Amino acid sequence: MADHIYKRHNKSLLIFHIVCPVKYRRKVFTDEIAQTLKFICLELGIRYEYQFLEIGIDEDHVHFLVQTVPNTLISGMVNTIKSITAKLIFEKHPEVKTFLWGGEFWTDGYYINTVGQYGNLKMIENYVKHQGIKNYQQLHQQKLFI
Repeated sequence: MADHIYKRHNKSLLIFHIVCPVKYRRKVFTDEIAQTLKFICLELGIRYEYQFLEIGIDEDHVHFLVQTVPNTLISGMVNTIKSITAKLIFEKHPEVKTFLWGGEFWTDGYYINTVGQYGNLKMIENYVKHQGIKNYQQLHQQKLFI
């Protein structure tokens, strides 16, 4: 799994699972287009401080496992990935435009979830409650919005 990222004033381990469907769920990923996507993402990672831990494609959508730093706006990261990959795929593979009309490669939406290396929500809640503090007092608890 990923290592922590050390910066001047913080140490972080922020990993996100992002799923981006292709517009109209079109099946556009040939081997060549898949390699182009990989190359674009690895270049994006250098430019924007995104570490692509994994990129997986299905016929009509892509799974990204991305590590980033705390000052990254998450929606901005997704929009950057989607917009730049779309633009460059259209440039390098104009034949894709025959499957997709309207100039869009991705759907407007996406799925995102955090990935925890050291435990699930219940384990972290338990750790916070029992981390060695003698008189732990819970000030607030709220259920997850599901």
